[in-house]
Amino acid sequence: MTVAVRNTAGQILLIHKIDNNYWALPGGGHDPGESIVDTALREVREETGIDVRITGLVGTYTDPRHVMKYDDGEVRQQFSICFHAVPLDDSPNPREDGTETRAVKWVEPVDVPGLSIHPSMRMRIDHALDDTRTTPHLG
Repeated sequence: MTVAVRNTAGQILLIHKIDNNYWALPGGGHDPGESIVDTALREVREETGIDVRITGLVGTYTDPRHVMKYDDGEVRQQFSICFHAVPLDDSPNPREDGTETRAVKWVEPVDVPGLSIHPSMRMRIDHALDDTRTTPHLG
């Protein structure tokens, strides 16, 4: 599960992951007893220090060809849900958690192509930033 958080300036919140050195949307695993929205809120807060409100669905990502390959050799075929969200505070200052994230920052959409992002994560980010999309991605 991932969350595309955008502020009023149109920037997107990205984390620099410790485990694979890629930039990504905040997110993580679903804990027993949580709703998926509760998971989204918790993961964003844990990884960035920011409280958010979920505003919609970017999409579901279940395509068997959608495989995540990490530099350490780990390979995953994921079922992932990506949400749209906005920060509850008008000017939140993100912070890394030091465990999963080495950096967290608001990124201008024009700067996203220059970052090291896994292709499957880039697809989610591109979908989240595409303001012409009227329906969630189903795939």
